[in-house]
Amino acid sequence: MDTSQIEKQIKDIEDEIFNTQKNKATERHIGKLKAKLARLRDEVEKRKSSGVKGKGFAIKKSGDATVGLIGFPSIGKSTLMNKLTDADSRVGSYDFTTINVIPGIMNHNGAKIQLLDFPGLISGASEGKGRGREILSAIRNVDLVLFMIDAQHETHLDLMTLELHKAGLRLNQRKPDVVVKRTGQGGIKVTAATKLTFLNKELIKSIASEYVVNANIIIRDDITEDQLIDVFIQNTVYVPAIVIINKIDLVSKELLIKQINKIKKKSWILIEISALKARGLNKLRDVIFSELKLIRVYMKPVGKQVDYNEPLILRQGNTIEDACKKLHREFINKFRYATVTGLSAKHDSQKVGLDHILKDKDVLTIVTTR
Repeated sequence: MDTSQIEKQIKDIEDEIFNTQKNKATERHIGKLKAKLARLRDEVEKRKSSGVKGKGFAIKKSGDATVGLIGFPSIGKSTLMNKLTDADSRVGSYDFTTINVIPGIMNHNGAKIQLLDFPGLISGASEGKGRGREILSAIRNVDLVLFMIDAQHETHLDLMTLELHKAGLRLNQRKPDVVVKRTGQGGIKVTAATKLTFLNKELIKSIASEYVVNANIIIRDDITEDQLIDVFIQNTVYVPAIVIINKIDLVSKELLIKQINKIKKKSWILIEISALKARGLNKLRDVIFSELKLIRVYMKPVGKQVDYNEPLILRQGNTIEDACKKLHREFINKFRYATVTGLSAKHDSQKVGLDHILKDKDVLTIVTTR
């Protein structure tokens, strides 16, 4: 079946879903249609992506984390980049063959955070308009999405998030705790380890049958149809995101409050700034650091003073083993024990092993064999 035939199937299924009355009697049928629709869309996307050569999708990452700055033209992204990043780090654009991404490094709390200024997204980007596929593919590799809008155009946020959603990016969502174990026989068996509000076992089986014949499915989260389909499609990326309202000094207080309330109702983390006048930037830096789940660990070499000037930057949940790997692989091979003082320790200089989980501002000493 060629791509045009698949696209016709997609259109037919979309029409059927739209025209089918939604009730208990039709939920299994609609669930199966949605699953088939997602599978066919994924097939079309894979064919179109494989048919175009020379796309530079991989981001040239540097620093401790990468943040993607997204917004419409003339929104003030360049001004914000100039305020947040070192002039020396903005050596030019990264050439992705079809798109240019402007990089910079923001130094904050001892971390080097890479900022990438992406070209503007337009409606239809996920279908390829305005080099949209290349841009969205690159955005999939960032650790945090930073949406930039102004108070007069809050609808831009809905347009941008819609395109990211179509491209398989799930913003401010946790990956569902669902395990699919394919088996050789026995059909589809469903085990729900939690109460399911949106799904039942028959609906789950109906959706799953589009992707597997025999499987044990274990569900530990109260998920929706769309989240279950994401599990099977397996091209979904889960990324945190925050919203910046720029140019707050150019609108009335009444309009600003109105737009802020609209956005907050959708549970966005929202920062108000004026990039031109450098207002709100310290708070923005702190929120970026926090949302990236970064922590600082201060190293204390054996017999020496603590180095508070250059902390080791790790992620929340990282262990002593992660710290050793980031420092040098020899620390793992020669590791004897470590001592920790700080929030993760029961007492000062607590002796711990590789599996000890570190917290922000811990002081760490690693003891190795000679």
